[in-house]
Formats: sequence, C-alpha cells, structure tokens
Amino acid sequence: MNLQEILSKVDHTLLSQTATFDDIKAICDDGIEYSVASVCIPPCYVSSAKNHVGSRLKICTVIGFPNGYNDTETKKFETKSALNSGADEIDMVINIGALKDRKYDYVLKEISGIKELCGEKILKVIIETCLLTEEEKIKMCEIVSNSGADFIKTSTGFAASGATFDDIKLFKKYVSPNVKIKAAGGIKTLEDAEKFINLGASRLGTSRIVKIVKNM
Repeated sequence: MNLQEILSKVDHTLLSQTATFDDIKAICDDGIEYSVASVCIPPCYVSSAKNHVGSRLKICTVIGFPNGYNDTETKKFETKSALNSGADEIDMVINIGALKDRKYDYVLKEISGIKELCGEKILKVIIETCLLTEEEKIKMCEIVSNSGADFIKTSTGFAASGATFDDIKLFKKYVSPNVKIKAAGGIKTLEDAEKFINLGASRLGTSRIVKIVKNM
C-alpha cells in the first residue's frame, strides 16, 4: 500500500484542549498538502477553519465529546451549530451509560436523530471500545447498522486506550455492509495504519501519520 492510499484515509486530528487557531491552521495546511480525508478539530474552530480551507479540505468536528453523556437535545444543538458553521463530517460519542443500562432504544434514537440532522453529510459514531464488554460492542454494531449512520468508530483518544486490531476484526464481522469503520486513538506507525486498513478500516483518526510522512 502506498503512502497516498494511507493518507487518503486519514482524519488528521487535533483535539487538544490547548489547541490554538494557529495550530488548527497548521494542520489544515498539512491536510491540504498531503490530501487527507479530513481534519478533525474542536467545534469552536469549525467556522474559521472552513473559511481558511474553502472547498480544498473536509472539516470534521466532534459532538458530545469526549464523554458522551450530554443529553440528546444538547447533542442535536451542537450538531446543528457545527453544520451551520460549515462542518462536512460529524463524529459523535454515544451515551455509554445508557448502553450499559441496556437502554438500546434511547441509544438508537439519539444516533438516528443526529443522522437526520446531518442528511447527506457523514456521521461517525464513537462507541469508546475500551469501556465496553464484547457483548456491548456487538450490540453497538447492531445499533449503528440500524441507525442510518455512516461509520462506527472505536475511540475518542481521551479514554484509557484507543483502537485495537481485535476491535476492527469484531466490527468487520458484526456491522452491516452499509456501515464503514473508523479506527482512532493510538495509531502511531505507518505499519499499524496499513494493518488497520487491511483489516477493514476505511478511516483512521490520528495526529501522528502526517507528522511521520513529513519527517520522511
């Protein structure tokens, strides 16, 4: 797999609490130069970043981030605001407590409602795999498959650990063919990136891959 194939699947990510707009502009410029899939940035920078990049780069942002326990109406408000600011893609965090309480209808309704707001724009659903049992991961594959969302995503990068190869294998086995897979959190090498793609990931959420390529 060549470098550009890998880069074309990267959501080049900067979600640090200390990120400044100069930092955001820098990753946007890198995103354009290296033809990544998108940059994933904090909601407060979406409008300014969109003005900076125009149509040259997709802007992705996060909803209910990183803990997922905002109520549904708050997540919907965040989503509307992000879309109105120019976001092209939305990565939302599920209500993990609701999943563990087996409130499956609540989790499904929330995801479906946010996808309805997104329309044709891409919605990725972060399930935070490191906090879930295997049974819960399989259930989320079912829920995301039925929700209309475009992607299931492993991790925020803010919990104890990120994507694992086993989680991607599980997703590939249990999600419906209409749902794509995003591996995120802790992807540190080109070798790992390539393996995640070969296992079935269509996107990679990472801050490191572009940096590695820049230093080659």
